[in-house]
Amino acid sequence: MNEAHITLAGWTATEPFYRLTGGGVPWLSFRVGCTPRRFDRSSGDWHDGDTMFLSVNCWRALAENVYASELRRGHPVLVTGRLRIRQYEKDGDWRLSVEIEASTLGHDLTRGTATFHPRARADPAATPDDSATALPPLTPIDAREAA
Repeated sequence: MNEAHITLAGWTATEPFYRLTGGGVPWLSFRVGCTPRRFDRSSGDWHDGDTMFLSVNCWRALAENVYASELRRGHPVLVTGRLRIRQYEKDGDWRLSVEIEASTLGHDLTRGTATFHPRARADPAATPDDSATALPPLTPIDAREAA
């Protein structure tokens, strides 16, 4: 309840990385870049500020759906989730890692169009004959690109 929630509009800065954890939990991670723009009334021009990069982590069904949606570097996205700021030491220097643990994610439709395909939920009573409607198993992005 007292966690910092954030909604971010930006562009994917890296290709999403998908994998299963040792316990078999789907996880997907990528970076999002945001560059603020300000209008200078005196000059009548727009000026870009410093770009900020954040890591986005998706878990379980969200990770699988983002992976199946073929999100790629350069796509405009909207991300909502919990803000995580971690401090760590590297080479004797203290650094900050800024991450969003995503709860929702989608393409920014002010920048383009998308087609939505609802994902069927697994039916525990399904028979082998129902497998024709099931989605194909997901494979890591590295394997998909190698094919």
